[in-house]
Amino acid sequence: MKVLRASMLMAVLVSGPAFAQAPHFNMLADKPGKTPEEIEKQKAIERAYKDSLRKIPDAAVVDDPWGGVRNTSQSKTSSKSKQP
Repeated sequence: MKVLRASMLMAVLVSGPAFAQAPHFNMLADKPGKTPEEIEKQKAIERAYKDSLRKIPDAAVVDDPWGGVRNTSQSKTSSKSKQP
Protein backbone atom coordinates (compact mmCIF):
# COMPACT_ATOMS: atom_id res chain seq x y z
CA MET A 1 0.00 0.00 0.00
CA LYS A 2 2.85 2.39 0.82
CA VAL A 3 4.53 1.55 -2.45
CA LEU A 4 1.32 2.32 -4.35
CA ARG A 5 0.98 5.70 -2.59
CA ALA A 6 4.62 6.55 -3.23
CA SER A 7 4.34 5.64 -6.92
CA MET A 8 1.14 7.72 -7.29
CA LEU A 9 2.85 10.68 -5.61
CA MET A 10 5.86 10.39 -7.89
CA ALA A 11 3.62 10.20 -10.96
CA VAL A 12 1.79 13.36 -9.93
CA LEU A 13 5.03 15.23 -9.17
CA VAL A 14 6.64 14.23 -12.47
CA SER A 15 3.60 14.99 -14.65
CA GLY A 16 2.92 18.42 -13.10
CA PRO A 17 5.53 20.42 -15.03
CA ALA A 18 4.71 18.56 -18.24
CA PHE A 19 1.04 19.48 -17.88
CA ALA A 20 1.95 23.15 -17.45
CA GLN A 21 3.70 23.13 -20.84
CA ALA A 22 0.70 21.72 -22.69
CA PRO A 23 -0.96 24.07 -25.22
CA HIS A 24 -4.04 25.83 -23.96
CA PHE A 25 -7.14 25.89 -26.11
CA ASN A 26 -9.49 28.85 -26.31
CA MET A 27 -12.94 27.58 -25.46
CA LEU A 28 -14.60 30.93 -26.30
CA ALA A 29 -13.51 30.99 -29.94
CA ASP A 30 -17.08 31.27 -31.19
CA LYS A 31 -17.50 34.82 -29.78
CA PRO A 32 -19.23 37.05 -32.33
CA GLY A 33 -17.39 39.99 -33.90
CA LYS A 34 -17.86 43.62 -32.99
CA THR A 35 -21.12 45.35 -33.73
CA PRO A 36 -21.15 48.39 -36.04
CA GLU A 37 -21.68 50.64 -33.01
CA GLU A 38 -18.60 49.20 -31.30
CA ILE A 39 -16.55 49.65 -34.48
CA GLU A 40 -17.65 53.28 -34.79
CA LYS A 41 -16.90 53.91 -31.12
CA GLN A 42 -13.41 52.41 -31.56
CA LYS A 43 -12.79 54.65 -34.59
CA ALA A 44 -13.89 57.72 -32.61
CA ILE A 45 -11.48 56.79 -29.82
CA GLU A 46 -8.64 56.38 -32.33
CA ARG A 47 -9.42 59.77 -33.94
CA ALA A 48 -9.46 61.47 -30.53
CA TYR A 49 -6.14 59.84 -29.65
CA LYS A 50 -4.49 60.95 -32.90
CA ASP A 51 -5.85 64.49 -32.47
CA SER A 52 -4.43 64.66 -28.95
CA LEU A 53 -1.03 63.54 -30.27
CA ARG A 54 -1.06 66.37 -32.83
CA LYS A 55 -1.66 68.91 -30.04
CA ILE A 56 1.56 67.97 -28.23
CA PRO A 57 4.27 70.50 -29.11
CA ASP A 58 7.56 69.33 -30.60
CA ALA A 59 10.42 69.13 -28.13
CA ALA A 60 12.92 70.93 -30.38
CA VAL A 61 14.16 73.25 -27.62
CA VAL A 62 16.33 71.59 -25.00
CA ASP A 63 15.25 72.62 -21.54
CA ASP A 64 18.22 73.26 -19.27
CA PRO A 65 17.01 73.54 -15.67
CA TRP A 66 20.43 74.71 -14.47
CA GLY A 67 20.84 77.25 -17.27
CA GLY A 68 20.04 80.22 -15.01
CA VAL A 69 22.44 79.05 -12.31
CA ARG A 70 25.55 78.66 -14.44
CA ASN A 71 27.57 81.69 -15.32
CA THR A 72 28.97 80.93 -18.76
CA SER A 73 30.98 84.15 -19.07
CA GLN A 74 33.15 83.37 -16.01
CA SER A 75 33.87 79.82 -17.11
CA LYS A 76 35.06 81.03 -20.52
CA THR A 77 37.31 83.73 -19.09
CA SER A 78 38.79 81.47 -16.43
CA SER A 79 39.64 78.77 -18.99
CA LYS A 80 41.35 81.38 -21.20
CA SER A 81 43.39 82.76 -18.33
CA LYS A 82 44.68 79.31 -17.33
CA GLN A 83 46.16 78.64 -20.76
CA PRO A 84 49.71 80.10 -21.19
